Amino acid sequence: MEFSMKSSTLKMIQTSFCILVVLAISSFSMMESRDLDITGKANVKYMALNCRKHSAVLTEFGAVGDGKTSNTKAFKEAITKLAPKAADGGVQLIVPPGKWLTGSFNLTSHFTLFIKKGATILASQDESEYPVVAPLPSYGQGRDAAGPTFASLISGTNLTDVVITGNNGTINGQGKYWWVKYRSGGFKSITRPYTIEIISSKNVQISDITIIDSPAWNIHPVYCNNVIVKGVTIIAPIDSPNTDGINPDSCTNTLIEDCYVVSGDDCIAVKSGWDQFGIKVGKPTQQLSIRRLTCISPDSAGIALGSEMSGGIKDVRIEDITLLQTQSAIRIKTAVGRGGYVKDIFARRFTMKTMQYVFWMSGAYNQHPVSGFDPKAMPQITNINYSDMTADNVTQPAKLDGLKNDPFTKICMSDINITLAPEPKKLLWNCTHISGVSSKVTPKPCSLLPERGAPVHCAFPVDKIPIESVVLKKCSA
Repeated sequence: MEFSMKSSTLKMIQTSFCILVVLAISSFSMMESRDLDITGKANVKYMALNCRKHSAVLTEFGAVGDGKTSNTKAFKEAITKLAPKAADGGVQLIVPPGKWLTGSFNLTSHFTLFIKKGATILASQDESEYPVVAPLPSYGQGRDAAGPTFASLISGTNLTDVVITGNNGTINGQGKYWWVKYRSGGFKSITRPYTIEIISSKNVQISDITIIDSPAWNIHPVYCNNVIVKGVTIIAPIDSPNTDGINPDSCTNTLIEDCYVVSGDDCIAVKSGWDQFGIKVGKPTQQLSIRRLTCISPDSAGIALGSEMSGGIKDVRIEDITLLQTQSAIRIKTAVGRGGYVKDIFARRFTMKTMQYVFWMSGAYNQHPVSGFDPKAMPQITNINYSDMTADNVTQPAKLDGLKNDPFTKICMSDINITLAPEPKKLLWNCTHISGVSSKVTPKPCSLLPERGAPVHCAFPVDKIPIESVVLKKCSA
């Protein structure tokens, strides 16, 4: 955690967070109810990349929705038996109302996992239900420890056309078991499972579901092309460890929109590999659009870029963002040894209330793999654009720390109004080893971001990335 809070402040945040969660879930329930047919039972309508010719219900494969019986075998058997039909118009597996306890299972191509309202996929707390898998090539080890990782609850590798959706059905990661063991040092050589991890795949959609209490990261597409994450609610305690919301990682052409995240870590963390491993793999995250996100994260960022950014992060568009009681808006995290770059970042139309920082950049995020990073591998941070933002009750507008021999350049801020908290930091703008310009920013920025002549409006692209033009189809489950 980056800063500590008084207990009274934490209680206020927790109370507000509970109210907002109830409102968010209620609004999703009202929206999905319009999709039911006149009986309220069948033919739930949903939007997807592709509809499916073949359909089956989880109970056809012996599943029991009592919250106690393990259904890992049923999920695996269902997907295995449905897979041969995937090439003939695709298949969907419907998870009906009930509590469906399961360990890790893998998806297949041309496949939809549809979680109905009233259905909960309940993640097993039995470690034996999660195979141990090798770490990702761009990381070289797990993020919790040097060594392998537990397979994610819902996984898939080398897939084409895979959809995880529902009418606000739930995935419950039952994370408390994992958080307690992690905090006590119980994972010395292995990393906790994520909830959803899709690897080296294309045409991926995750939408209209609720994920609660993930053991660690919630949604992790990595090495993927053409990804949509839409209408997802993610909820975890604000003090839960590493429960990042959505982490696009070495992905190209990704759209994240209309999501609501309450997290113990970054609501969205954009990544592309860690130190020498990320440099070697060399897969950037690029063509990323994030819009209409609501985030609560008192100890982390609304959107983080890094710190694992060694494959590069570029062409990121972020707009129409609401941040409540969140540590920082956009945080760029990097370090000596990362290499890579964060460049061509465009952010606009943010509304923020109760923030520690608005802008935060750090060149000293010194978490590294066990050994072997190159101290000569310097990150490039350049062409970072922020415009049209308001923030109330802010402790410090900006903490911008570049690297002495590798300054962060071409930072632009325009049309930004920040109202300070009752007890702000004495140094409002803490800036070192950066350069750029500002225009119509209140309070006045540091001298390294001067106003220059006529008003400037920081850039935002007028074109669209390809995924923004994709039209989803109306399907039935």
